[in-house]
Order: sequence, then C-alpha cells, then structure tokens
Amino acid sequence: MSGHGRKAMPNPVNREFVFDLASYARRGPGHRDRLTPAEVQHIRRTVDRVPEVMVKVLSRGATTVSAARRHVDYIDRKGEVPLETDEGVVRGRDAGLNAIEDWDLNVDQYRSTARLQARTTATPPRLVHKLMFSMPPGTPPQKVLVAVQRFCREEFALQHRYLMALHTDEPHPHVHVVVKAMSERGERLNIRNDTLRRWRAAFAQQLRDAGVPANATSRFARGITKPQKLDGIYRAAARGNSTHLRVRTEAVARDLDRSDLRDEEAKRNLMASRTLLQRLWDDVATTFKQDGRPDISTRITAFVRQMPPPDTEQAIIARELIRSRALEARDGPAR
Repeated sequence: MSGHGRKAMPNPVNREFVFDLASYARRGPGHRDRLTPAEVQHIRRTVDRVPEVMVKVLSRGATTVSAARRHVDYIDRKGEVPLETDEGVVRGRDAGLNAIEDWDLNVDQYRSTARLQARTTATPPRLVHKLMFSMPPGTPPQKVLVAVQRFCREEFALQHRYLMALHTDEPHPHVHVVVKAMSERGERLNIRNDTLRRWRAAFAQQLRDAGVPANATSRFARGITKPQKLDGIYRAAARGNSTHLRVRTEAVARDLDRSDLRDEEAKRNLMASRTLLQRLWDDVATTFKQDGRPDISTRITAFVRQMPPPDTEQAIIARELIRSRALEARDGPAR
C-alpha cells in the first residue's frame, strides 16, 4: 500500500499466528481466558520442535480435463501405484483415469467455458484441486496414508469426490490427493489461507491420533524466513534444470559482479518481522512464568534464541555463489 502514507505490516508475516501469539500473551494469572490445555500442548510441541506437517496446493494444471488426467496418470505412476478413491481402492493401468471419468469433469469444463465466454474472463476456474500432504523423512509412510485417509473422509466424504496415492520414492513420505472442485450439490470448494491453516491442524491431529508426533505451526512463528518455493521449482532444482532458480541466480551474479547487491529494504522488513515475533514469544514466555510454569517459559526462551537468522533469498543465493567461486578459484572448475 505504498504511495498513500500507510505503513504496512512487515513481511513475511503470518497474521493469523501473530494474533494467536498476541492472544496467548494476554492470558496471564487472574484472567478468565487462560490458555486452554490444547493451546498449551500446541506451544509445547512448537518449542520442542515436534515435526511439522505440510499441506500444499499444487496450482498448475487444474483447469482442464486433460490436465487432471495427466496428473492422475502421474500420481499413480501409470497404474503402478494403487489409488484410493472415495469409494475404495482401485488398481490397474487405467484405474485412475476411469475413476475420474465418473466425476463428469467434462461437464464442469463445458459449463465453465460457457460462463467465461459470457463474462469474457481470462482465468478459468479449477476443475480439481491438487493437494499434497507430507511429513519429514523417517515418518512411517503407512501412518501418513492412514492420517490422510481419515482427513479426507472427514473433510470431503459425501461432498467432494477425491482420490489419493501414497508416494515413498523420496525421503519424505507424501500423499497426493485430487479433489473435485465442484461438490455433488453444485457447491464449489475454495481454498483460502485459513482453509489451509485448518487443514494443517486437522492433518497433524490425525497423525497424532495414529501415534505419530506432528505439529502445525506457521513458518513465521518458527522464525523461518527462507522463501518456500513452489513444489515444481524444488523438484526442478533437484534435477538441475530449474528455470526460476537459474534466472534468480544469474540476476544475483550480475549484481555481485557490479557490486550492486541491494536487498536492504527486504532485510529491514525481515528484521522488523523478527523483532515483532520475538516480542510476542517473550510475552508468551512471561505468561507461563507468571502462571507457575517456568519450565515452559525457559523452553520458549531457548526456542527463540535458536531460531535461524532472518535471511533474504537474494542473500542466500549470493552466499552460495561466493562460496562456489571461492572453491573454484582454489580447486579449479568442477567437472
């Protein structure tokens, strides 16, 4: 909101968790709205660094029937990975494609196209939502699958058609879920920030019910400032062919060569966010101390001290470039 004299809240900030922390911090002895047992356990899990769940929405390729088919073909590895739908487990080369044929996505696409032509709108609505639920390496894959199964039954059953597949070909077990955007009653599923926040909490609860330690706290509240890239960028970077990463790296390299690396404003925003975060956590620690629980207060203080220093993406890339150039100068070009 620049240009109007209004000072925006420093970024990046998860506003919902800022409000949560502020609410926690206000609840001291003598207040009727003390921390509930669930809130105390949430804070304990956070400062004890219990593994964090991830729920991600994959945005590309969700607005056409052909794109939905390609994604289902990908997640079931062309029939090699069993799929579970809202009606049971299906197997076989065309099992996934046959499953979504029952969803009548072509009808939804036709209706969407007709509405777009009437409105001359450029962005078509999604026919499906492509979700990914994952946990850190070492988590039992079958328990991740069970947690997602229970989550989907509670969240989508008898409303939105869905299917899922467990992938274990990477260190972190993850489950891909495809959900039909239009419900059987003609109601559209819209995924907002508060939706994802609620889903993360529900997924974490399902994992805990299955005996897996899991937590759902925002990256901001944990002091993580390293940008979270889209899934496709991470995968492409791992393969060495990320266009996004290459373009960003080349831009930073040019700035380094010109001694013109400018990220002061981004750093100021990050430092302001960190100051806010530390103050809120300090208030929560004080609340616990005053409430006769100094052990949690001490753990909160240690948690804040151990937070990674706030860093911009530009600074991270620049450091890696400088390190690589120093190694190349010492050892010669990598072969």
